[in-house]
Amino acid sequence: MPIVYGDRVKIALMDSGIGLLAAAAAVRRLRPDADLVLSSDPDGMPWGPRTPEGVAERALIVAEAAAETGADALIVACNTASVHALPALRARLEPALPVIGTVPAIKPAAAGGAAFAIWATPATTGSPYQRGLLTEFAAGAAATEVPCPGLADAIEQADEDAIDRAVAAAAARTPNGVTAVVLGCTHYELVAERVRAAVRAPLAQLPAAPSQPVPPLILHGSAGAVAAQALRRIGVSPDPQAPPVGSVTVLHSGRPASLSTRALAYVEGRLLAAVGQPR
Repeated sequence: MPIVYGDRVKIALMDSGIGLLAAAAAVRRLRPDADLVLSSDPDGMPWGPRTPEGVAERALIVAEAAAETGADALIVACNTASVHALPALRARLEPALPVIGTVPAIKPAAAGGAAFAIWATPATTGSPYQRGLLTEFAAGAAATEVPCPGLADAIEQADEDAIDRAVAAAAARTPNGVTAVVLGCTHYELVAERVRAAVRAPLAQLPAAPSQPVPPLILHGSAGAVAAQALRRIGVSPDPQAPPVGSVTVLHSGRPASLSTRALAYVEGRLLAAVGQPR
């Protein structure tokens, strides 16, 4: 049901960890007056090694805790949960609570017509899910799947050295000719500029005519798209100039909590930390 003009909007986001920060910050930028609920699962993370049934079980716990706050929409800000738990979440929560999944931005990357790479977790790389997206949206495109072992975990722990090593290793597996990278895990958007720098370094060394400089590297994330889709689902238009009165509620495995110190290592986390708590 569309939100009545003047009503406060409450958008919930869920993930196993801090991968939800990028989408939460995107919602904040589109609607500074929206209340946010950040529901994660430190008790059950990581979700990646779990069976699909195990992922769905943990995702339902986190989603139901978010739903109990009276949210108007729920963003599943996790690729793993979107693959394995989205049907269960929608069966449990919709139509009362619209549920928006996260899909790697393969379609817009392929639309560019140039060679691109997809950085994803080892479990997602080569999976039927990702191959299906490539078949549907990028058939015939020069796409390279790049597994990124350890990168999501390093980002979750805010381990600077481990992030640098994992990004460098993935960049070494990325062909020099690509001009776009799909960030196929929500955690990766938190280190987008490190990814750009690591992939752009060898790209800048490619021979190019003086009149044809090396094109910039385009990064395709999902945060902005899912934020906009959540607002569309509840009939609310973006309004970046709205008064910044929205609050942030944090739930850890269903319990009231605060943003972790690891979240504050990222621009998105610091943006949300500056937002007031509910009154």
